[in-house]
Parts: sequence; structure tokens; C-alpha cells
Amino acid sequence: MQIGLIGLGKMGGNMRERLRNAGHSVIGYDTNPGVSDVADLADLVQKLEAPRAVWVMVPAGAATQSAVDDLKELLSPGDIVVDGGNSRWTDDEKHADELGEHGIGFVDAGVSGGVWGLKNGYALMVGGEQEHVDRLEPVFDALKPEGPYGYVHAGKVGAGHFAKMVHNGIEYAMMQAYAEGWELLEKVDSVDNVREVFRSWQEGTVIRSWLLDLAVNALDEDQHLDKLRGCAADSGEGRWTVEAAIDNAVPLPAITASLFARFASRQEDSPQMKMIAALRNQFGGHAVESARR
Repeated sequence: MQIGLIGLGKMGGNMRERLRNAGHSVIGYDTNPGVSDVADLADLVQKLEAPRAVWVMVPAGAATQSAVDDLKELLSPGDIVVDGGNSRWTDDEKHADELGEHGIGFVDAGVSGGVWGLKNGYALMVGGEQEHVDRLEPVFDALKPEGPYGYVHAGKVGAGHFAKMVHNGIEYAMMQAYAEGWELLEKVDSVDNVREVFRSWQEGTVIRSWLLDLAVNALDEDQHLDKLRGCAADSGEGRWTVEAAIDNAVPLPAITASLFARFASRQEDSPQMKMIAALRNQFGGHAVESARR
């Protein structure tokens, strides 16, 4: 299948490579000419055969809106746009309406996999009309992990990003639990090998997970996380999860507390946030701040 891909950063660039490895034709555009296959969006659209499919993989908000604004003028009726960034689900409904006025389909895709997606595949949560999703099935199959799981048509437009938002909220709470446990183990005098305690949990325990494996990786690189400053940013999806919970009267005490803990990390050097920062760097390549001397 042929597809255009806008945004060739850490995830977009790896997605292009994974799709090409699966035999798909990918024409990529990025503002960085060093990685772009074409000069501009008009050139990208011109090189695609109708009916076209264009995957947008840029930051949520203004960048995504700009791409949608440009594509609705460049594409033709029957084409499809996929938003694979971390857009808010309410923006999806707006973008679907804007593109729909031009006869252009819209699919939202929540994508999880970070810097490991090229090797392991990406978990995909997709929202949109069945006919649009069906047309893109070969692309989803190529991006997802091997095996029967890792891809779901979650529902109508907005469902994919809503599902990814909740996924990220759960991720916040899981990382916070590991971080709190790590700090307590580091604090007591009786435990003198915290890293190996974490490693012992990787097999045979109910809390084993990929996040735990990444925590051990981080501790192997920096046993006491002395090189990190205890500060962790939030991508915005944790906030949206809490806001959605309030709107729907659903109690989310663990997720809400984990979000607030990140806010607290920006006020002081928090030991727990060293682990959160290390985990975010391990699975997503997110930037970390060096410890202040």
C-alpha cells in the first residue's frame, strides 16, 4: 500500500522504516530536509496515487491543526487523513468535520510504542468509520506487533485518542507505584541492593511488566539514579484523563495522584521523579535533566 507520512521525528521516522520493511511504499515529509523525501506538502500529495492516504505524525495542537488545514486544500474527495499524534479526542471530531466538508475521510490513531516500536511494533487504538479503517488495515497490520493483539478499532472518531489517553493515564499511575516503591527501598538501611530487588521481581511476580524491565535497565545504567534530577514533565494526556474523569464522574484517585506528583516534582528535586524520568527516557526517549551539582 502507498501512504504519505507527515512528521519524521523519533516515532514517525521509525514508523516509515517499519512500513517500508513490510513492503509498503511510504513518502515522508518533514520540515527537516535532511530526512524528508519531498520538498513540501504539495509535492507529497502530488506523488501519491488517488485515493490517497496521509498519516500525520506531528505534535498535538497547532502543528496538527496546521497540517489538517493544509491537507483539506490539497487532497481530493475520497482521500483519507490519519492523525497518529497525541491529539485530544475532542479535536478529532473537529478535524473530521473540517475534512468531511471536502469529502475527505478522517481516522484517529492512538499510537504507543515509543522508541521501541520499530523493533517491537506499535500498539494501535483507532477511531473512525468502518470503511475508512478497513482501507487502512494493511498499514495497521504492518505497524502493530506480531501476533493477534496490539490493534483495535475502538469506535467512532475520537475513540482511538480517547483510548490512548486512558492508556497514558494508567501508565502514569504504574510508573508512580514503581517510583514510590523504589524510594522506600532506597531509604531503609536494611536493604542494600535495591537494583537487584527490582531485578528479582522480573520473574514469577504479579508486578512484572515491561515498565519493570525498563526500570532495571535504568538502574543498570545508574544504580542510584544519581545522575538525574527528580523532575518529570507531563505530555498533557494525564491532565485530559483526569478532566474526562471529572466530566463523567468516574473516580481516578491513583491516576490523579500520579499527575499531581509530577507537578510537585517541578518544585523540588524529588527522588521518586528520578525513577519516573528514567522510565520515560527508557521507553520513549524523552529528555532527562542532569542532576544539579
